[in-house]
Amino acid sequence: MERQKHENLYLPEGSLIDTDANILYTSSLRMLERAMRQGRILEAVATVCDCTDMSLHVDLGFAKGIIPKEEALYSPQGGKDIAVITRVGKPVCFKVLKIQDTRGKPTAILSRRAAQEECSQQFIKNLTPGDIIPAAVTHLDPFGAFVDIGCGIVSLICVDCISVSRIFHPSDRLYAGQKILSVVKSIDRETGRIYMTLRELLGTWEENAAAFSPCSTVSGIVRSIEDYGIFVELSPNLAGLAELRENVSPGDCCSVYIKNIIPERMKIKLVLIDSHTATKKMPLQYYVDTEKTQHMSYWRYSPKECSKVIETYFE
Repeated sequence: MERQKHENLYLPEGSLIDTDANILYTSSLRMLERAMRQGRILEAVATVCDCTDMSLHVDLGFAKGIIPKEEALYSPQGGKDIAVITRVGKPVCFKVLKIQDTRGKPTAILSRRAAQEECSQQFIKNLTPGDIIPAAVTHLDPFGAFVDIGCGIVSLICVDCISVSRIFHPSDRLYAGQKILSVVKSIDRETGRIYMTLRELLGTWEENAAAFSPCSTVSGIVRSIEDYGIFVELSPNLAGLAELRENVSPGDCCSVYIKNIIPERMKIKLVLIDSHTATKKMPLQYYVDTEKTQHMSYWRYSPKECSKVIETYFE
């Protein structure tokens, strides 16, 4: 974890709306005109999607704000109407294109596309694998989590990249609207698509195992039941194996007794004490200080003495 990167000025949608600057520039017609001259990116809540022309309307208080359909989305691969509709009730970023008079009242014509295009050119295109950036979960599918990596531009974290501890669905770990940190995993230069990963920020096996000790009883979540035992998640990047027991199901919360911790085999032996049905997510704990480190070139999960190697090369 080495190289320092420049400050990220292009954050996931919703990050600007409550800032002093955004509140100031959306407080009056005069300040909105200044934002237009400066080319400033602002945010407001989308209140309506007009089904007749698919334009988004935003609430500026003193003026009506309209994002025409052609200005609602920037995507080199093209966009779908659902990507516009789902912004209703949520903050959207935009630049002010023009302000016109409509029956004695000001109407601001806005462009989300222009804000996203600037983000793409000034931030996204400068990213390299290993860069650590903030993201916001937009929606979940069985194969992964879609995340906003800046101004509403969406990327994918495949389910296998969410954590080392196995999960069957991204909802086992994440939820829509959640703000997270993420790492650029790879970039497809032909399509411009960026793929993200999360697990490298959640600690190595040793870092996670250091929070536990033999002869203690702790809580966990049953993740899978195999012929040879029950995998219990102790933290998002750490699981142990307990002997088979009846009336246990994946997703159950449980208490387990730690029999042994074996770094050279990357194993934690458990005894399942009790289990019950409940909805619980392990809180994410980051093991990277992003105030000091904004890029990582290599990550190894497994201990050095372990013959099985789990690692990630970013460069």
